Amino acid sequence: MANTRPPAVAGLFYSGQAGQLQQDVDSLLNAASPIECHAKPKALIAPHAGYVYSGPSAAKVYQLLLPFRESYKHVVLLGPAHRVGFNGIATSSADYFSTPLGDVPCDRPLIETALTCAGVQCLDQAHAEEHSLEVHLPFLQTVLSDFKLTPLVVGDCLPSMCGEVINTLWGETDTLFVISSDLSHFLDYDTANALDQKTCQAIEAFDGDAISYEQACGRNPIKGLLNAAQQHPLDIKTIDLCNSGDTAGDKQRVVGYGAWAFWEKAA
Repeated sequence: MANTRPPAVAGLFYSGQAGQLQQDVDSLLNAASPIECHAKPKALIAPHAGYVYSGPSAAKVYQLLLPFRESYKHVVLLGPAHRVGFNGIATSSADYFSTPLGDVPCDRPLIETALTCAGVQCLDQAHAEEHSLEVHLPFLQTVLSDFKLTPLVVGDCLPSMCGEVINTLWGETDTLFVISSDLSHFLDYDTANALDQKTCQAIEAFDGDAISYEQACGRNPIKGLLNAAQQHPLDIKTIDLCNSGDTAGDKQRVVGYGAWAFWEKAA
């Protein structure tokens, strides 16, 4: 019998009804201004808040995948732990991750490869109530045709540990990395904008050392991707930078959102 990780935040971060959820994702993607993209992205950074808050930012970067929807077969998804404290990186024993849009098969061969890396363990408790990976799945189910998932929740670890996993799983052009992260938390609008702009500049410069604790909850997987770029040179484009004060919240205490796309440099 298949082991399925059920959705934990359906009806909270996004609609729990399949029809409404599909309509919401489609509307967000349709509202995103088209960005000309001639090459397949190798990696994305996208936010993980409720769709009313960060959905527009996520949609702007996910729509880049639509022209290549048939060609991605593996998605490695890394996001920070919010619910369970642990050391290292946690993968899952599940065969499927479920959303109202259906079941996403887990990539057992890549998961087994990830488990050979230092600090990676199977820890289902880290996934049970975690939203940082789950909220990306309906977007991925919509913009990609047929893929398998390697889910990795990042706990307390060195960014180099994330970099090692990313390098180990790098694969061919059919492998996509998605880094899940929000930016600053609960600052006033102007302070958040200034700090998030600083984070954006660090990401664009591939300077992970310049990203501190208060700048991004997913700083360790972000730094891991920037670290991996030392072995796999990447081009980058900032797709969006905003906060909840720009979408559905007030401007007194905002959460920052950013979206970036990365392409492998031509040899």
